[in-house]
Amino acid sequence: MTSVEIALPVYNEEQQLVKSIALLQTAIKAKKYSSFAISVRIINNASSDSTPRLAEEIARTQKNVKVLHIPKKGRGAALMTCWLNSKAEILSYMDIDLSADLRHLKDLLDTIAKREADIAVGSRLAKGAHIEGRTPLRGLMSRGYNLLIKVLFATHFSDAQCGFKAISRQAFQRLAPHIRNRNWFFDSEMLIIAEKAGMRIKDIPLVWTDDSGSTVKVLGTITEDILGLLRLVRTKPWKTA
Repeated sequence: MTSVEIALPVYNEEQQLVKSIALLQTAIKAKKYSSFAISVRIINNASSDSTPRLAEEIARTQKNVKVLHIPKKGRGAALMTCWLNSKAEILSYMDIDLSADLRHLKDLLDTIAKREADIAVGSRLAKGAHIEGRTPLRGLMSRGYNLLIKVLFATHFSDAQCGFKAISRQAFQRLAPHIRNRNWFFDSEMLIIAEKAGMRIKDIPLVWTDDSGSTVKVLGTITEDILGLLRLVRTKPWKTA
């Protein structure tokens, strides 16, 4: 049986947490996941609402759920801390709003378990994907950013920022020392270094529903991403990965 740990970074998600955990638990108890031993790790990113208390309550009543508290916000910090300490063979994560349809989780896990790729990437831009609720401006920005990555680095994955991924523990352990970002650029940096270092990445087309209540600050994220890309152009960390 292949061990899997699904990381769920959360920041002030008291309205979403209990419902999303219930939906995820229902999904992973299906017979099609019988070949996987799946655990869930809620990563509390310095929440100031009741998220930490709710997370601990869930963990007390659900044996496959654990909680990790980190003192700073940041998706990258959450995943780096969780995955560096995980013993699971497959490391995965998803956004707590479950924007990606959970029907695709099996595709992510099978890709890694069957060694079809080192990293499986949920994609809203690959052929066959379907997006609901996304504004034209946000869609244009996403496509423009991913096109910029292709131009700068000659990569082939289609959606760097999607919050729905899986990676083998061996691949992450190789990449981790070379990933500097601890916030939103973490995903892009990991994928760029991985592909440039010769790792295999597979796109998984998604059915995706945009979260209208997302707290991501678009302007700040764009600035972080551009600075991150320029840093990678300059430093080329994949040469030592």
